[in-house]
Amino acid sequence: MTRASTTQPSRPPGGTASGPPSADLQTLLILDRDAEEYAERLSDLSRGPLQLLHARGPEDLPEAASGASVVLGEPGLVAAAWKRLPALTWVQSTWAGVTPLLPLAKQGVTVTGVKAVFGAQMAEYVLGGLLRHVLKMPEREMAQRARRWWPEPTGTLEGLTLGVMGTGSIGSVIGERARAFGMRVIGFSRSGSMSKDGANPFDRVYPGDALHAFLGACDHVAAVLPDTPATRGLLDEAAFASLRPGAVLINVGRGTLISEAALLSALESGRLGGVLLDVFETEPLPKDHPFWDAPGLVLTAHVAARSWPKDIAAIFRENLQRYLAGAPLRFRVDPERGY
Repeated sequence: MTRASTTQPSRPPGGTASGPPSADLQTLLILDRDAEEYAERLSDLSRGPLQLLHARGPEDLPEAASGASVVLGEPGLVAAAWKRLPALTWVQSTWAGVTPLLPLAKQGVTVTGVKAVFGAQMAEYVLGGLLRHVLKMPEREMAQRARRWWPEPTGTLEGLTLGVMGTGSIGSVIGERARAFGMRVIGFSRSGSMSKDGANPFDRVYPGDALHAFLGACDHVAAVLPDTPATRGLLDEAAFASLRPGAVLINVGRGTLISEAALLSALESGRLGGVLLDVFETEPLPKDHPFWDAPGLVLTAHVAARSWPKDIAAIFRENLQRYLAGAPLRFRVDPERGY
C-alpha cells in the first residue's frame, strides 16, 4: 500500500461535501488498480439512472468522470485525480491507509476507510515472524546449507508478553491469535481504552503518555498504528532503550512510526533480538538504504495484508446504501486524528 504526498491541494471548483447528500447520485467512479474486478462485482449498480465508471489510474479517467460525486478507490490514485473530480463529495477508500486522502477530508470531502477485513492477514504475518524467531529458523537454514547437524532446542511463545501498538480491529485480531499460542497480550493506544471493534484480548491497555512503561513490559512488540502527527517518530532512541533486551519488533502499520537512525543503532548494539518491517518512510525502499544490510532485520514490500475486492466491495455496498438514505457512513475518517 504505497503512500502519496500529503501536500494539501486546492479544492477544485464546483462540488461541495458537507456530508452525504442522499439520492442525487448519478455517476459513481471506481479508481483502483483492480478496477475491472470491482466493476464486475458492482455491475448491478449501473441499472437505472446510475452511471458506473471505472479506471485503473488518473491517466485512464473517462471524460464523464468529472460528474462523479462518489469514488471507490485507492487513496493515492484518488488524491492524484482530485482536481479532475469537481463534483466529488464522498470517497470510499479501498485501502486501510488513508493518509493521501486527509487533505480532501480537511476541505469537506467525506472519506471512509476500511476495517474488520485485514486482521487475519496481519495476524498471520506477525505470528509467522515471531515463530520464525523463536524456532530459530534462520539459524537452522544456515546449518542445513553448511550440512551441519544443529540439534539446538527451540524457544516458545507461550508465557511471553506481546505488546500490540494499536488496539483497533487489526490489533485486536493479532492479540486474539497470539493468545492461542499462550501469550499474554497488552495494548498501547492514544486513549488507553479497549477496542470497540470486536474481541478484547488485552490484559491491559497503556495510554499514549505511558509508552516507555508499555515497552518495558513487552517481550515482543507488534505495531499497527496509523500515520498521525502523534505517532511519527514515536519509536525513537529512548523508546528502544525501554524495550527488554532481545525483544523482536514487527511493524505492519506505518513506516513513519520508527526513527530509522534509532532503529539501526538498536540493531547494531544487539539490544533488539530481531526486526521485521513491512512498511517504510519511503516506498519502494531505495536501493542504497541501510535497512537492506542491517543485522537482524528482515523486510518485506508492504505485503502483510492485501485489499481483496470481494471484501472491500461488501463494505462499499453497505455504505452506499447508507449514503443514498442520508444515513451516517461506517468507518468515517476524522481528518484531525488521521484515521
